[in-house]
Amino acid sequence: MGVTVENVLRLPIFEQAKVLTKITDKPVQWISVIETPVENFVRNNEFVLSTGVGCGDDVTALEEYVKDVIRADASALAFATGRYLYKIPDRILKIAEEHNFMIMEIPWEVRFGDILHDVLRLISEEKQTGQQRAETIRQELINCVLNGKGLQEITTILYDNTHIPAAISDHNKQIRANQQFDRYFLDVLNGKENEAFQLVSPEPFSDHPLVHYIEKYEIGPHFCYQLTILSNYKKQGYLLFKPEEDHELSWVDLSILEHTLTACALYFVKENAIEMTEIRLKDNFLLELAKTEVDIDKSLLAKAHLLGYDLEKPYVCLVGDIRFKKQIDGPVGSEEHSVQSSSMHSRNYYIQKEVTHAGDVLKRQTMTTFDEGEVIVYIEADANTYPETANQFLDLVERRLHELLAGITISWGVSCHKDGLYNFHQSYEEAATALNIGRQKHEDGDRTFFSDTRMNRLLMALSHEKEIEFIVQNTLEKLIEYDQRRQTDLIHTFIVYNKYNSNVSQTARALNLHRQSLLHRLRNIEQLTGLSLLDADDLFLLELSVRLWMLKKIEK
Repeated sequence: MGVTVENVLRLPIFEQAKVLTKITDKPVQWISVIETPVENFVRNNEFVLSTGVGCGDDVTALEEYVKDVIRADASALAFATGRYLYKIPDRILKIAEEHNFMIMEIPWEVRFGDILHDVLRLISEEKQTGQQRAETIRQELINCVLNGKGLQEITTILYDNTHIPAAISDHNKQIRANQQFDRYFLDVLNGKENEAFQLVSPEPFSDHPLVHYIEKYEIGPHFCYQLTILSNYKKQGYLLFKPEEDHELSWVDLSILEHTLTACALYFVKENAIEMTEIRLKDNFLLELAKTEVDIDKSLLAKAHLLGYDLEKPYVCLVGDIRFKKQIDGPVGSEEHSVQSSSMHSRNYYIQKEVTHAGDVLKRQTMTTFDEGEVIVYIEADANTYPETANQFLDLVERRLHELLAGITISWGVSCHKDGLYNFHQSYEEAATALNIGRQKHEDGDRTFFSDTRMNRLLMALSHEKEIEFIVQNTLEKLIEYDQRRQTDLIHTFIVYNKYNSNVSQTARALNLHRQSLLHRLRNIEQLTGLSLLDADDLFLLELSVRLWMLKKIEK
């Protein structure tokens, strides 16, 4: 608690002093000589010396002076009697007793300068002792983190040295440690209880720098304080504490709270570094598993086990292409969230979180990694039900993701189920191929199963034949050049026309074109290719050439 009135009275210089009212245990943070008028010259917990000059025999003026000192929340008032005052009136003492305020007399011969010197030295020594104590606790807190201990140990050190109940939460308001802090207050602040609370500006109760960062919550007739834990300007969590009264927070207590805040920030930085290292190890492991043909031996299985993976289960691979439809501003989770302005790390965090959640719901193991705008997921699946499992899994992921990240779409490619184990690279290649084929055929956000791409894979095999490649080039060369030169899209026009089985009206509606404009485009296609869209063989040749040409674009 620091220096108190009782400590001051034990000084030898006060041996001849006479205490006229009850001695209080109020803290003494400063001492000064103040005469009338008091105004705002007296601060909280200040030991006031006075000669009573200006009041003289005017008891009413003396009464107002004493009341002003009491209102300023001073620690005590000492009058030097013998010249301006010879006796403190009983009515003054009665007022002091009513306010539990201490008044004392000092012989006129005792110099104020000597009193100031002795009291200030006592305050300085106590402050130095407090600083040394706070420094010892600071080192204990730092060592606690460096030695691998957790947030609960940090709150224990704080409570043992201050007796202030405290709790620590992460940035999501999840309680990570609690030491005698009322759980009801935590539930109110986290919305688990219906009682209202409000954030108010705390009245300054100290000149410690930490006071400016303290937030005060009022919960009915009660209150508690909160400090934000920051590192690299990023919010890591919160330190909550609840002293019985404001005045219980001494300078030393505030210094210990400040050191606790630093220890918490260090702990979260260390935790984040460990988490990021684990994420990098997992990413590198899964990327190597997916993109290279590796031998699955005992050593690799053991490494996978250390990372929390079981490679001896059957998996199918899902490869997703992450895209954004629009950009809006606002907080995560609202309709105004800007996914394009959010960091890749944050975006991947939400995707990883929802993949894990969906796997838990379906009771299937999952393994996830990211690579240049691509998400790669292995999900445990049975041979007969893997399409159903994949669709259920993706339904869960996408429904929750669209609530968290407005504007995001993910197109998916899904591999076939393998009867044997350890086909991770082959599964990835199949899923990536299915994704590439699906992106040419569907809108963003669709799913393509490798088992449904047989026709396209057959065409891809044909497209590598030299003679077929020559036929395709000869058929489409002028059409491609015309599109590039005129910034038109005749090839897309033909694709839509063929999709609607040569129905002009349906094609015009799909392309949002006037019927005559569509007919003009179709005539251009016939002139440039030398083929008739009314001849079945010509139509087949043009369709085959366009599909082979588009598959070649996918490979590039």
